[in-house]
Amino acid sequence: MASLAGEGAATLRKIFVLVLILVNLAQTGRAQDEREFRLQVDAELEASGLMAYLLPRFALKTGRRAELVPSEADLMINPAGNEGHAIMARGDRTFALVMVTTNSAAVKFADWLASDIGQTAIAAFTPAEGLSFSRAPQETAVVTITFEGDARLGEALAENHCGRCHRVRADRSGMGIGSTPSFRALRALADWDERFLAFYALNPHPAFLRVEDISPPFDPAFPPAIHPVELSQTEVEAIQAYAAGLEPADLGAPVSNN
Repeated sequence: MASLAGEGAATLRKIFVLVLILVNLAQTGRAQDEREFRLQVDAELEASGLMAYLLPRFALKTGRRAELVPSEADLMINPAGNEGHAIMARGDRTFALVMVTTNSAAVKFADWLASDIGQTAIAAFTPAEGLSFSRAPQETAVVTITFEGDARLGEALAENHCGRCHRVRADRSGMGIGSTPSFRALRALADWDERFLAFYALNPHPAFLRVEDISPPFDPAFPPAIHPVELSQTEVEAIQAYAAGLEPADLGAPVSNN
Protein backbone atom coordinates (compact mmCIF):
# COMPACT_ATOMS: atom_id res chain seq x y z
CA MET A 1 0.00 0.00 0.00
CA ALA A 2 2.82 2.37 0.87
CA SER A 3 4.37 1.67 -2.52
CA LEU A 4 1.10 2.47 -4.29
CA ALA A 5 0.73 5.68 -2.30
CA GLY A 6 4.27 6.70 -3.22
CA GLU A 7 3.62 6.05 -6.89
CA GLY A 8 0.41 8.08 -6.70
CA ALA A 9 2.18 11.03 -5.13
CA ALA A 10 4.90 10.88 -7.78
CA THR A 11 2.28 10.85 -10.51
CA LEU A 12 0.54 13.88 -9.00
CA ARG A 13 3.83 15.74 -8.85
CA LYS A 14 4.47 15.00 -12.52
CA ILE A 15 0.98 16.19 -13.43
CA PHE A 16 1.48 19.38 -11.39
CA VAL A 17 4.81 20.10 -13.10
CA LEU A 18 3.25 19.44 -16.50
CA VAL A 19 0.41 21.86 -15.74
CA LEU A 20 2.90 24.54 -14.72
CA ILE A 21 4.82 24.05 -17.96
CA LEU A 22 1.64 24.27 -20.03
CA VAL A 23 0.52 27.43 -18.21
CA ASN A 24 3.94 29.02 -18.73
CA LEU A 25 3.92 28.14 -22.42
CA ALA A 26 0.42 29.58 -22.79
CA GLN A 27 1.46 32.83 -21.12
CA THR A 28 4.58 33.03 -23.26
CA GLY A 29 2.56 32.40 -26.39
CA ARG A 30 0.12 35.17 -25.47
CA ALA A 31 3.01 37.57 -24.81
CA GLN A 32 4.55 36.77 -28.17
CA ASP A 33 1.25 36.97 -30.03
CA GLU A 34 -0.20 40.17 -28.59
CA ARG A 35 -2.24 41.68 -31.39
CA GLU A 36 -3.41 44.92 -29.78
CA PHE A 37 -1.85 47.71 -27.76
CA ARG A 38 -2.90 50.97 -26.12
CA LEU A 39 -1.42 54.12 -27.65
CA GLN A 40 -1.43 57.62 -26.18
CA VAL A 41 -0.40 60.48 -28.49
CA ASP A 42 -0.07 64.23 -28.25
CA ALA A 43 -3.26 66.11 -29.18
CA GLU A 44 -1.52 67.76 -32.14
CA LEU A 45 -0.68 64.39 -33.68
CA GLU A 46 -4.21 63.12 -33.38
CA ALA A 47 -5.79 66.35 -34.65
CA SER A 48 -3.47 66.43 -37.68
CA GLY A 49 -4.81 63.10 -38.91
CA LEU A 50 -1.37 61.47 -38.80
CA MET A 51 -2.50 58.59 -36.59
CA ALA A 52 -5.53 57.92 -38.78
CA TYR A 53 -3.08 57.71 -41.67
CA LEU A 54 -0.41 55.55 -40.02
CA LEU A 55 -2.32 53.05 -37.91
CA PRO A 56 -4.30 51.38 -40.72
CA ARG A 57 -1.08 50.94 -42.69
CA PHE A 58 0.64 49.39 -39.71
CA ALA A 59 -2.33 47.09 -39.09
CA LEU A 60 -2.39 45.99 -42.73
CA LYS A 61 1.32 45.26 -42.64
CA THR A 62 1.51 43.43 -39.30
CA GLY A 63 -1.99 42.48 -38.19
CA ARG A 64 -1.53 44.48 -34.98
CA ARG A 65 -3.97 47.21 -33.99
CA ALA A 66 -3.73 50.21 -31.71
CA GLU A 67 -6.38 51.68 -29.45
CA LEU A 68 -5.94 55.41 -28.87
CA VAL A 69 -6.32 56.10 -25.15
CA PRO A 70 -5.93 59.18 -22.91
CA SER A 71 -3.96 57.30 -20.23
CA GLU A 72 -2.64 53.92 -19.08
CA ALA A 73 -1.02 53.29 -22.45
CA ASP A 74 1.53 50.72 -23.54
CA LEU A 75 3.26 53.30 -25.74
CA MET A 76 3.22 57.11 -25.83
CA ILE A 77 4.18 59.63 -28.51
CA ASN A 78 4.59 63.04 -26.93
CA PRO A 79 6.74 66.16 -27.33
CA ALA A 80 10.35 65.17 -26.82
CA GLY A 81 11.66 65.67 -23.30
CA ASN A 82 14.03 63.76 -21.09
CA GLU A 83 12.55 60.37 -21.97
CA GLY A 84 12.09 58.32 -25.09
CA HIS A 85 13.53 58.23 -28.57
CA ALA A 86 12.95 61.10 -31.00
CA ILE A 87 10.86 59.72 -33.86
CA MET A 88 9.42 62.63 -35.86
CA ALA A 89 9.34 66.41 -36.13
CA ARG A 90 6.91 69.09 -37.22
CA GLY A 91 8.45 72.50 -37.64
CA ASP A 92 10.43 73.19 -34.49
CA ARG A 93 8.58 70.54 -32.43
CA THR A 94 10.07 67.09 -31.98
CA PHE A 95 8.05 64.08 -30.83
CA ALA A 96 9.43 61.05 -29.03
CA LEU A 97 8.39 57.45 -28.42
CA VAL A 98 8.18 56.35 -24.79
CA MET A 99 7.67 52.63 -24.06
CA VAL A 100 5.54 52.13 -20.95
CA THR A 101 5.04 48.36 -21.00
CA THR A 102 6.59 45.39 -22.79
CA ASN A 103 3.51 44.78 -24.94
CA SER A 104 4.94 43.07 -28.04
CA ALA A 105 2.51 44.75 -30.43
CA ALA A 106 3.53 48.17 -29.09
CA VAL A 107 7.19 47.25 -29.48
CA LYS A 108 6.54 46.21 -33.07
CA PHE A 109 4.80 49.54 -33.79
CA ALA A 110 7.73 51.46 -32.30
CA ASP A 111 10.16 49.47 -34.45
CA TRP A 112 8.00 50.04 -37.54
CA LEU A 113 7.87 53.80 -36.97
CA ALA A 114 11.65 53.95 -36.60
CA SER A 115 12.26 51.87 -39.74
CA ASP A 116 12.76 53.34 -43.20
CA ILE A 117 9.23 52.23 -44.14
CA GLY A 118 7.69 53.96 -41.13
CA GLN A 119 9.73 57.10 -41.62
CA THR A 120 8.74 57.21 -45.29
CA ALA A 121 5.08 56.87 -44.30
CA ILE A 122 5.43 59.76 -41.85
CA ALA A 123 7.02 61.99 -44.48
CA ALA A 124 4.41 60.99 -47.09
CA PHE A 125 1.47 62.17 -44.98
CA THR A 126 0.02 65.53 -46.03
CA PRO A 127 -2.10 67.14 -43.30
CA ALA A 128 -5.17 69.13 -44.26
CA GLU A 129 -3.75 72.09 -42.37
CA GLY A 130 -0.36 73.06 -41.02
CA LEU A 131 3.13 71.79 -41.57
CA SER A 132 4.07 68.32 -42.73
CA PHE A 133 5.96 65.85 -40.56
CA SER A 134 9.54 64.75 -41.09
CA ARG A 135 12.26 62.64 -39.56
CA ALA A 136 13.38 63.80 -36.16
CA PRO A 137 16.65 65.72 -36.21
CA GLN A 138 19.41 63.52 -34.87
CA GLU A 139 22.03 64.91 -32.55
CA THR A 140 25.53 64.55 -33.95
CA ALA A 141 28.33 64.09 -31.50
CA VAL A 142 31.25 66.38 -32.18
CA VAL A 143 34.52 64.62 -31.51
CA THR A 144 37.67 66.68 -31.12
CA ILE A 145 40.76 64.66 -31.94
CA THR A 146 43.96 65.70 -30.21
CA PHE A 147 47.44 64.27 -29.87
CA GLU A 148 49.57 64.53 -26.76
CA GLY A 149 52.82 66.30 -27.39
CA ASP A 150 54.63 69.62 -27.48
CA ALA A 151 53.01 71.46 -30.41
CA ARG A 152 55.63 74.24 -30.31
CA LEU A 153 58.41 71.70 -30.67
CA GLY A 154 56.35 69.95 -33.33
CA GLU A 155 56.17 73.14 -35.42
CA ALA A 156 59.96 73.49 -35.40
CA LEU A 157 60.46 69.82 -36.25
CA ALA A 158 57.89 69.95 -39.03
CA GLU A 159 59.56 72.99 -40.60
CA ASN A 160 62.99 71.39 -40.37
CA HIS A 161 62.12 67.88 -41.57
CA CYS A 162 58.66 67.82 -43.18
CA GLY A 163 59.10 71.20 -44.87
CA ARG A 164 61.33 69.56 -47.47
CA CYS A 165 58.20 68.26 -49.19
CA HIS A 166 55.16 69.70 -47.40
CA ARG A 167 54.07 73.24 -46.71
CA VAL A 168 53.70 72.94 -42.94
CA ARG A 169 53.05 76.42 -41.55
CA ALA A 170 49.60 77.66 -40.59
CA ASP A 171 50.20 80.95 -42.44
CA ARG A 172 50.65 79.01 -45.72
CA SER A 173 54.25 80.18 -46.08
CA GLY A 174 57.04 77.82 -47.00
CA MET A 175 58.00 76.12 -50.22
CA GLY A 176 57.09 72.44 -50.20
CA ILE A 177 56.65 70.40 -53.36
CA GLY A 178 53.71 71.28 -55.59
CA SER A 179 52.45 67.71 -55.85
CA THR A 180 52.65 67.12 -52.09
CA PRO A 181 49.67 68.20 -49.94
CA SER A 182 50.20 70.80 -47.26
CA PHE A 183 49.61 70.00 -43.60
CA ARG A 184 46.42 72.08 -43.68
CA ALA A 185 45.19 70.20 -46.76
CA LEU A 186 45.88 66.90 -45.01
CA ARG A 187 43.95 68.18 -41.96
CA ALA A 188 40.89 68.65 -44.19
CA LEU A 189 40.75 64.93 -45.04
CA ALA A 190 38.35 62.67 -43.15
CA ASP A 191 41.16 60.31 -42.13
CA TRP A 192 43.71 63.00 -41.28
CA ASP A 193 44.23 61.61 -37.77
CA GLU A 194 45.10 58.15 -39.11
CA ARG A 195 47.52 59.66 -41.63
CA PHE A 196 49.40 61.65 -39.00
CA LEU A 197 49.22 58.83 -36.47
CA ALA A 198 51.19 56.50 -38.75
CA PHE A 199 52.87 58.92 -41.18
CA TYR A 200 56.32 57.41 -40.58
CA ALA A 201 55.06 54.01 -41.81
CA LEU A 202 53.32 55.35 -44.93
CA ASN A 203 55.16 55.60 -48.23
CA PRO A 204 57.44 57.24 -49.10
CA HIS A 205 58.53 58.01 -45.52
CA PRO A 206 60.07 54.61 -44.60
CA ALA A 207 62.63 55.08 -47.41
CA PHE A 208 64.31 57.96 -45.57
CA LEU A 209 62.72 58.30 -42.10
CA ARG A 210 63.15 56.20 -38.97
CA VAL A 211 61.51 56.42 -35.56
CA GLU A 212 63.62 55.29 -32.63
CA ASP A 213 62.62 51.85 -31.25
CA ILE A 214 59.79 51.57 -33.79
CA SER A 215 61.08 51.64 -37.39
CA PRO A 216 63.31 48.87 -38.76
CA PRO A 217 66.87 49.81 -39.81
CA PHE A 218 67.44 51.08 -43.33
CA ASP A 219 68.20 48.32 -45.82
CA PRO A 220 71.92 48.61 -46.70
CA ALA A 221 71.06 47.55 -50.25
CA PHE A 222 68.69 50.51 -50.58
CA PRO A 223 70.15 53.46 -48.66
CA PRO A 224 68.07 56.67 -48.39
CA ALA A 225 68.22 58.77 -51.53
CA ILE A 226 68.11 61.94 -49.43
CA HIS A 227 69.57 62.85 -46.07
CA PRO A 228 67.86 60.49 -43.61
CA VAL A 229 65.60 61.71 -40.83
CA GLU A 230 65.64 60.05 -37.44
CA LEU A 231 63.04 61.00 -34.84
CA SER A 232 62.35 59.96 -31.28
CA GLN A 233 58.85 58.94 -30.24
CA THR A 234 58.57 62.23 -28.32
CA GLU A 235 59.38 64.17 -31.50
CA VAL A 236 56.80 62.19 -33.49
CA GLU A 237 54.16 63.03 -30.89
CA ALA A 238 55.17 66.70 -31.05
CA ILE A 239 54.65 66.80 -34.84
CA GLN A 240 51.28 65.08 -34.43
CA ALA A 241 50.23 67.60 -31.76
CA TYR A 242 51.23 70.50 -34.01
CA ALA A 243 49.28 69.10 -36.98
CA ALA A 244 46.19 68.53 -34.82
CA GLY A 245 46.13 72.23 -33.89
CA LEU A 246 46.12 73.47 -37.49
CA GLU A 247 42.96 74.81 -39.09
CA PRO A 248 41.90 72.54 -41.97
CA ALA A 249 42.19 74.07 -45.44
CA ASP A 250 39.05 74.83 -47.43
CA LEU A 251 39.31 72.34 -50.29
CA GLY A 252 36.04 73.44 -51.88
CA ALA A 253 33.05 71.30 -52.79
CA PRO A 254 33.62 67.71 -53.93
CA VAL A 255 33.79 67.16 -57.68
CA SER A 256 30.50 65.82 -59.08
CA ASN A 257 29.55 64.45 -62.48
CA ASN A 258 26.55 66.00 -64.22
